[in-house]
Amino acid sequence: MLKRFIQFALAAAVLVTAAPAQPVHTQVVGPAVSVPGIDKPVRVLRGRFTSGTLTLTNDTYWLLRGAVFFQNTSRLAIQPGTTIIGETATRGALIIDRGAQIIADGTREAPIVFTSDQPVGFRARGDWGGLIINGRAPLNLPGGLGLGEGDTGAYGGDDPNDNSGILRFVRVEFAGIEFSPDNELNGIAFQGVGRGTIVENIQVSHNKDDGIEMFGGTVDIKRAVLTYIGDDSIDWTFGWSGRLQFAIVQQRGDNADRGIEADNNGNNNDLLPRSNPTIYNITLVGDRSTTHGPESTNGMTLREGTAGTIRNAIVYGFKGNGVQVSTNATLAQAASGALSLKNTIIFNNGTNLHSSTAGLQANAGGTLFIQDPQLLEPFNLTAPQFRPAPGSPAMTLAFAVPPNDGFFEVARFIGALSATAEEDWTRGWTNFADR
Repeated sequence: MLKRFIQFALAAAVLVTAAPAQPVHTQVVGPAVSVPGIDKPVRVLRGRFTSGTLTLTNDTYWLLRGAVFFQNTSRLAIQPGTTIIGETATRGALIIDRGAQIIADGTREAPIVFTSDQPVGFRARGDWGGLIINGRAPLNLPGGLGLGEGDTGAYGGDDPNDNSGILRFVRVEFAGIEFSPDNELNGIAFQGVGRGTIVENIQVSHNKDDGIEMFGGTVDIKRAVLTYIGDDSIDWTFGWSGRLQFAIVQQRGDNADRGIEADNNGNNNDLLPRSNPTIYNITLVGDRSTTHGPESTNGMTLREGTAGTIRNAIVYGFKGNGVQVSTNATLAQAASGALSLKNTIIFNNGTNLHSSTAGLQANAGGTLFIQDPQLLEPFNLTAPQFRPAPGSPAMTLAFAVPPNDGFFEVARFIGALSATAEEDWTRGWTNFADR
């Protein structure tokens, strides 16, 4: 555990470039520095890596000094149990560019953690930048290319199967630093990322901006936890058409917006390829109380022309609307059935189903249920339990069977978790502490 500031000791480190026999990079990797009170040596990463493979080992803390880029055909490999620290003073961030890869393949027992350089007890949203992955999958921006927020690089292309690597058992904490007034980075930004990329068992917590955002692309995500996010927990735009199964959102009302904010394109709501994800088994938990603050607005805001298939969702405890549809283009998608919501429990929101959801309701076949899902401890901010009680409506109401396409798993319940404790996939690797 990091228990004190490390910046002062790191400032004294003499940084060295790669040995002459290695491929020429514009990167700097610092030597291992022992820091009193820290249980592992610390090494600094900065600059741009353009070829070869760099492996981050779990016997060292790795500090991101400024924006660290992996470009061209370079690869970043991270051992299970490794901790990577974003430096606050230099707005540390990690950017994986088009053509490069990140292989962050953690385990339940040894997750990979990206976190703040601040001492335990003083960490906060926006301490450092975040993780940005740029791919070559399609999006609906002019020319099929986009430029990432905060100078995080170009993204987009024509390869829906593009492979940016692996994120498995990875946590990203206390990120989202402000790069200009009222503009912060996402915890994990999937920018034009393709479906060849493996994303499983990820958690983003205490991010100042969105938790995860998909900017176009086709990336699939399975088992995601988004906690105490300062803006939208799950966000998509620019033509994302990936798949998502098993996701949990828990908000805290001191600073939160929507559980899901879904867009196609804000400048032209009908641009193609249209945002059209397929989503099964999600649990969105807001903060209906005012104990922590007045925020935590809508469970789902579907707008700007998005399509999509959403099944087996729980939307619970938001101060505003459980589900709201905005803009004429999105209303048209809902009326046609291209945007659909079925087999979903919506309960204890300010308004469960906004009047704008008439099209969704008409096509739902009576499967939008206003019933208590009977989750065990969904509003507990330090030791939550998102499982439903045995015999709850989440276990007994009609659920939808997902496509048999090699990605989705059959889950005979509504929401992200079943009532069986042994099947709780959040156990052992997630962190809910505000520290």
